[in-house]
Amino acid sequence: MATLFDSFKAGGLNLKNKIVMAPMTRSRATTDHIPTPIMADYYGQRSGAGLIITEGTSPSPNGVGYPRIPGLYNQPQVDAWKVITDRVHKEGSKIFLQIMHTGRISHPLNLPEGAEVLAPSAIPASNTKMYTDQEGEKNLPTPKEMTDEDIASAINEYVNSAKLAVAAGFDGVELHAANGYLLEQFINPGSNQRTDNYGGSVENRARFVIEVAEQTVEAIGKDKVGIRLSPGGAFNDIMPFEGQEETYKYLAEELGKIGLVYVHLVDHSSMGTPEVPKSLKETIRDAFGGTIIISGGYDKAKAEKDLADGLGHLVAFGRPFISNPDLPERMKEGAELADPDFSTFYTPGEKGYTDYPTLQKA
Repeated sequence: MATLFDSFKAGGLNLKNKIVMAPMTRSRATTDHIPTPIMADYYGQRSGAGLIITEGTSPSPNGVGYPRIPGLYNQPQVDAWKVITDRVHKEGSKIFLQIMHTGRISHPLNLPEGAEVLAPSAIPASNTKMYTDQEGEKNLPTPKEMTDEDIASAINEYVNSAKLAVAAGFDGVELHAANGYLLEQFINPGSNQRTDNYGGSVENRARFVIEVAEQTVEAIGKDKVGIRLSPGGAFNDIMPFEGQEETYKYLAEELGKIGLVYVHLVDHSSMGTPEVPKSLKETIRDAFGGTIIISGGYDKAKAEKDLADGLGHLVAFGRPFISNPDLPERMKEGAELADPDFSTFYTPGEKGYTDYPTLQKA
């Protein structure tokens, strides 16, 4: 029987096991969004995963959104990320950069000078607050509705960041079209009320995502581009909507035609949101026709059951990796897992980041 610990091949991507480290914002970059040396330790410690997907990383000053998240749009960032990819490769793992433009989930206090909060429509995320280092939690502002020029510029930013990722030694990139950030803001009619070619119909709301995917694939190759989707929303003021299954089926079919290396499907029901129906996950899987990463509250038993049932090909684990740097080894041995310290998820420094012991040290 296939297990989590079997090797896996997807396109040109050869993985030592089917365990994926999910992307998780940890806010350990500098205030000008350059990765720090402790980030190399953090990812290196967790290189037992076949594939590591980094925390959300902005492709531009407009997209950084949160305090101390990394970016990848200038040479100092390339140089700093190269230290991290070298460390992960030395440990025998593969690593993808998650490209995350936060769109309207942002605050001017968190943006570099001259950057602006952009979105498909001038609709604020009214049920969401944003932490700022300067003034604590703030309400989100009304974003600027993107012009055609803004859209073209944003697409170029994704493409440029993907090229820089390859230069920094990444094995590929994951386009973050989930969790209420810019790409999903275009997909969802609650945040996208445009009346031009990027709004209204299913095809129009999917257009921005598809164009980003097409041009990124053209720039770095289809074996180096994956995408993350969270059908069902319920995060960052994105809600389920009528016609959701039709929308995601169309999107998955188009992404399959482009030939992306994987679709990463997120189900946040373990964190209190409505469960994504199994039928919708199967619809996306079948429409895409390629490798599916499943994620959301998995433990070893549930992961191996869903792999055996064919729901996905790889399984991503998030929070368990925070406090268990050697998570694959612990799962393989049936060892007890350590609990994370929630108070240090987003704080600067090594505490609650690189100081969790491995099983051997514990």
